Amino acid sequence: MIGAGVISGIYLKNCTGMFDHIVEVKAIADLVPELARKRAEEFNVPHAYTVDELLADPEIEIVLNLTAPAAHAPLNLKALHAGKHVYTEKPFALTREDADEVLALAEQKGLLVGCAPDTFLGAGIQTCIKLIDDGWIGKPYAANGTIIMGNASGGMHPNFRNFLKLGGDPLMDMGPYYLTALIALLGPVRRVTGSAQQLNKELTILNPKSPAFGQTVPVEAPTNVTAVLDFANGAVASLQAAKESFGYAPRLEIFGTEGNLTVPDPNFFGGSIFIKFANGEAKEMPHSHPFAEEGRGMGVADMAYAILSGRANRASGRLARHVLDISLGIFEASAADRHIYLESAVERPQPLPLGLKYNRLDA
Repeated sequence: MIGAGVISGIYLKNCTGMFDHIVEVKAIADLVPELARKRAEEFNVPHAYTVDELLADPEIEIVLNLTAPAAHAPLNLKALHAGKHVYTEKPFALTREDADEVLALAEQKGLLVGCAPDTFLGAGIQTCIKLIDDGWIGKPYAANGTIIMGNASGGMHPNFRNFLKLGGDPLMDMGPYYLTALIALLGPVRRVTGSAQQLNKELTILNPKSPAFGQTVPVEAPTNVTAVLDFANGAVASLQAAKESFGYAPRLEIFGTEGNLTVPDPNFFGGSIFIKFANGEAKEMPHSHPFAEEGRGMGVADMAYAILSGRANRASGRLARHVLDISLGIFEASAADRHIYLESAVERPQPLPLGLKYNRLDA
């Protein structure tokens, strides 16, 4: 693992617990050595390395990249050059060119690339995939996703400034949960348009408990985005992503010819699922799949299974590249006042099989 920040805790908890039958965490590295040592002690990880020491260790097969968005692609390339499979936090990259360079190098070296989010592997989205594929809502023709959040004015996150830059903005930071879920549910997107707006060019930290209280910092990325997504199968979706409000208001719905499906928050693994039928009846649907609890790290575990069996990993770099293409296309559509046809395409990730034993990802 490279990056011992806030998100590393849940990855370490699951990779040293829930998925310890398939992965073993050997080392943690961070630009701040003390952070790496602290996490290593907390989760009984054998080594706190420098990045170079970690990449030079011949026993390490997968590098989990939990660094800041701007460092994702450069570090992924470095790990691939060192002969490691790599799984990275989202966004996959900040440009298509960087993403393509990572994928090309991985293919050249015969290595796997993966990327968060892996929440679509959880019970909530996997159950919804099965319900759609089994015909419960008829033919899906439309979808609506909304993610409304507060901004970084609280200043309590140690790296809050990253949320004011490209990669920490609502579309690149929270959008991947929704876009990945929509691709898993409906397939790839062929065309996008949208509007990306920025209410303020700077932000003053208003929370007196923040070490940055009173400071005014620049806002460098759009903070309010609305998009229209045309899918290859003919469905159309609207997506609203904003970090200009308060609280946390997520919603995702799929509309079909025979029913409307309320999908649980794609930022999490479980959640309630409802179908409203043509007769007005609303029914809560039970989970058909496991992993309703917090399961971050499933994508890493799934990659380990893929390495051993030779199958494709589900939370793949190709999937993340398509999500990036959609996101950048929305920004470009807003700037150019037109639709953007996407260069990339990807197949829907293979659903998890039914009847899995606890903590297992393959039958």
